[in-house]
Amino acid sequence: MDGKQAYVREIALLGEEGWAALRAAHVAVFGIGGVGSFAAEALVRAGVGSLTFVDGDAVAESNLNRQLVALHSTLGQNKAEVMAARARDIDPACRVTAVPAFYRAGEGMDLSAFSCVADCIDAVADKVALLAAARRAGVPAVSCMGAGNRLAADFRVDDVEKTSGCPLARIVRRELKKEGVTGVRAVYSPSAPLSPARGGFAEGERAVGSISFVPSAAGLLAASEVVRILLEAAGVRVPLPPR
Repeated sequence: MDGKQAYVREIALLGEEGWAALRAAHVAVFGIGGVGSFAAEALVRAGVGSLTFVDGDAVAESNLNRQLVALHSTLGQNKAEVMAARARDIDPACRVTAVPAFYRAGEGMDLSAFSCVADCIDAVADKVALLAAARRAGVPAVSCMGAGNRLAADFRVDDVEKTSGCPLARIVRRELKKEGVTGVRAVYSPSAPLSPARGGFAEGERAVGSISFVPSAAGLLAASEVVRILLEAAGVRVPLPPR
């Protein structure tokens, strides 16, 4: 049983060729937080045949407002492993690998086996290292910029050097330029982030506010761009919205 019946509504849009292209793909999602968990689940439900989830963090109570992996029953568990279990429950035929570790700059990881990389990492140095490594490996990447301190889910996708308004994107643009990397597809908001109140944050802790519908919107848009990349790479013509 290949689980194909679960995708009949998708096949109606993408055709058998499009669905087969997604089934043959292997996508890695780095960072399974507010953005990454929604990107990961959208890719599972889109029928991507092989998925690798990478995150060294554990589910915390403060994640409950925005992360798919965050439930009272999963508190304290590794996010990549929770996402992998969730993916297998959605689609038992999907080949899922959990890597319960952070991607760190300088440590290296072979990315050549992946069809596409979804970068949902927060740390700038690790983010840039991942995107540069993907480019060296010849693997396309979709990178999510800042989703914190926002109440507007006004995200869009463009090459990272064409982004505006996002402080994280500005730093990533600069650092990628040093690496000679351009053309990475970036999910970003052109609106300036808000300044959150300090109440509720521990002393010395970075104050980042969030709400359920903002990081999820960024993650879903990232998944849609990954699907576009996979279909284009397979030469599948589908009426996706223009860029």
